[in-house]
Amino acid sequence: MNKKTISLVLGLMCVVLSFGIAVQIKTINGTGTTISTNTRENELRDAVLKAKEKYDNLYKKLEDMETQLETERTNSTQNNDELTKLENTIKGGNKILGLSEVKGNGIVITVDDNQNIALSSWYADPNWLIVHDIDIINIVNELKNVDAEAISINGQRIVSTSAIECDGNVIKVNGQKIGAPFVIKAIGYPELLMGLDRFGGYLDYLRDERFLNVDIEKVDKEDIIIPKYTGVMKFEYAESK
Repeated sequence: MNKKTISLVLGLMCVVLSFGIAVQIKTINGTGTTISTNTRENELRDAVLKAKEKYDNLYKKLEDMETQLETERTNSTQNNDELTKLENTIKGGNKILGLSEVKGNGIVITVDDNQNIALSSWYADPNWLIVHDIDIINIVNELKNVDAEAISINGQRIVSTSAIECDGNVIKVNGQKIGAPFVIKAIGYPELLMGLDRFGGYLDYLRDERFLNVDIEKVDKEDIIIPKYTGVMKFEYAESK
C-alpha cells in the first residue's frame, strides 16, 4: 500500500471519527438541555402548587374571619332594633353587590362546543362551532334584561365590575380562566327567565345556526346556589358625593 493510499484511508478515518464525536457531543448537550428544561418545569410547577396552597390557606382564614365577624354582628344587634335595621341594610347591599352567597329559583343554562369532527370539516367556519366570549356576554345581557337577580358562570359570580374576555382557547371571567362546558346559573322568576329559550332568540341562534350544544333547565325549588364574588372591587374614577 503506497503513501497516497495510506493518507487517503487515514483522512477518511479522521472524518468518520470527527463526525462521531460531533454527534456524541450534540446528543450530550441535547440531553443536558432536556434535563435542565425538565428541572425548570418541575421547579415552576412546585412554585405554582405552593402559591395555590398559600392562597387556599389565606382564603380559608378569611372565610373563618368573615364567619366570626357575622356572628359578632348578629350577637351585637340582638335586642337592638336600630342595629338590626342597619345589619339588614348591610346584608341587602351585599346581595345586590354580589358579596354574599344567595340561593333561589331560576334557570341553569349549559353551553358547550360542538365536538363533531365530521361537521367541523363540512362547516364553512369551524370557529362558529366553538363558544366565544361574545356568546357568554350576550347570554348574560339577556338574563339581565329579564331581571335576573344573581348570575354565575362556572362558579364565577357576575357583578358590576366583572369582565368576560377571550384568552386563547379559554374564556376569562373575573380574571379566572374557565373552559367549556359553560354552566350559567341565574336566579329570578323562572318563567320569565325561560323566555330566553324562545324562537329567534340568542340561544335558538346558537343551537340552530351555530350547532352548539345548548341546554336550559328551569329550577323552581330554591335549589340554585350562586356563590359570592371573591375578587376585589376597584373604583378608580367613581367618587362618593
